[in-house]
Amino acid sequence: MATADRARPLVPHRYVAIGGRGPEDVVADSRGRVLTGVEDGRILRLDRLDDPGGTRVEVLAETGGRPLGLELLSDDTLLVCDAELGLLRVDLSDGTVRILADSVAGERLRFCSNVVALSDGSVCFTVASRRYSLRQWIGDIAEHTGSGRLLRLAPGSESPEVLLEGLQFANGLVASADESFLVVAETGARRLTRLWLTGPRAGRSEPFAENLPGMPDNLWRGTPDGLLWVALAGPRLPPLELLHRSAPAVRRAAARLAVRAPFRPTGGIGVFAFDDTGARVHHLAARHSRFRMVTSVCEAAGHLVLGSLWEPGVALCEPPAPK
Repeated sequence: MATADRARPLVPHRYVAIGGRGPEDVVADSRGRVLTGVEDGRILRLDRLDDPGGTRVEVLAETGGRPLGLELLSDDTLLVCDAELGLLRVDLSDGTVRILADSVAGERLRFCSNVVALSDGSVCFTVASRRYSLRQWIGDIAEHTGSGRLLRLAPGSESPEVLLEGLQFANGLVASADESFLVVAETGARRLTRLWLTGPRAGRSEPFAENLPGMPDNLWRGTPDGLLWVALAGPRLPPLELLHRSAPAVRRAAARLAVRAPFRPTGGIGVFAFDDTGARVHHLAARHSRFRMVTSVCEAAGHLVLGSLWEPGVALCEPPAPK
């Protein structure tokens, strides 16, 4: 994918405090409301985002862990990847939380990241790292462990199967419009990877978009035939890429230092939109922003809504003009 084309400005024009820190993933429902999870375990719904003085924040549930990726289902339920508890199903009518999977082949799921539901009733989800927890996520980025996984939970099953492993910090996940393939974000490799589910290439993986100018995080698609939106959580870091080419012992030592060092994200933010052919439709970016570490993006109430693992709220931006 070419990255030299000039990006259009991504300028947050309003910030919405939500009474909790780290709305890591944001998803929109059919009424233009936004759902997100924050670091204290609450699942929140943000209503009236287009009203600067009347935005309402409603608590829908509490997972008891740390919710990350979300997938809103048509039956008023929510799938949640909880970094501490595993794959969850939340009934939005009464806040009931049920664990769907918390281990695979006897190994505890320590860092579930994002999830997508398919029309056959199966659920696919990512595990960012088998070595590091969310609290030490930067250690996996530094060590470049390649221990991320893409898993599938069949209807009625309690035991996920491994679809793809060896991923560099597996993160966001979406299905194509016809569900013939999945696209998974590999944050540590600055790429999106496609896994074919059907057809002559079923079971094979290949690059969908490579050499992104930043680290892709969550992916979002508002409708089955809509654009695939990608949030870039951080810029390209040439020293990090140099570290990734060093010996494993050097990377492990760097990871030990990284998890102990104070972290502060840069002010560079960006989002992309692709179609199902892998063609880039939109690229919006800002080199300096007060809203940092954009880990998710969705369209709602006439805005691009940005989520962040770092910030205590969400940011609203003007959406790009359709192409």
